[in-house]
Amino acid sequence: MRPRKQQLLGLLPDSLVLTHGQRDGSMRYLTFDDGPDPVHTPPLLDLLARHGVRATFFLVGEKIEQHSTLVKRIADEGHRLGNHSYSHWSFKNMTTAKKLFEIDNTDRLLSAFDGRAHHPMRPPHGYVGADILWHFARRKRSFVYWSYDSLDYQDRPDACLIDGLRCNPPRGGDIVLMHDDTDRARAALSVMLPEWLIDGHLFDALPENVR
Repeated sequence: MRPRKQQLLGLLPDSLVLTHGQRDGSMRYLTFDDGPDPVHTPPLLDLLARHGVRATFFLVGEKIEQHSTLVKRIADEGHRLGNHSYSHWSFKNMTTAKKLFEIDNTDRLLSAFDGRAHHPMRPPHGYVGADILWHFARRKRSFVYWSYDSLDYQDRPDACLIDGLRCNPPRGGDIVLMHDDTDRARAALSVMLPEWLIDGHLFDALPENVR
């Protein structure tokens, strides 16, 4: 759940690549990629609301345009909006200009909901490239990765996902990678979130200084 790639990224400064929050606290950070999804995101929001938990949603620009009412609900309920590119295509074979369009256009779409010029950015499939790293470094922006991979994208029974989360829970400061384009995250969190909260684990959206 803490792959070697994330360990290597953790060697870069947090001001450029953020993989986890403060390790000396009890706060964890749930993050959800690939939405908004009209089927799966609403029940996930219902679950988070029942438990008073805020999270960060890394949204895809094309889906923002298609489901604007849902994006408004995410923002209105106190969750943080994140940038997950416009098309969700990997940046690996894109030109620098195309990458910047993917980022800037999605920031513009998100600004209509929260008034922010910039948003936490998570590249699709985790690939950035030296050109965009340099661009973000010059502008004092950071990419947000994760320190805890829930593996909810794997096609496994919900019980297997729940067992993994229970046996190896996120630690203080962990940024937890999950997805809201299927029901796996909601199904697992409906079991684990109450247990984690009882155990004293706290959850919040990414801090305001992450941009």
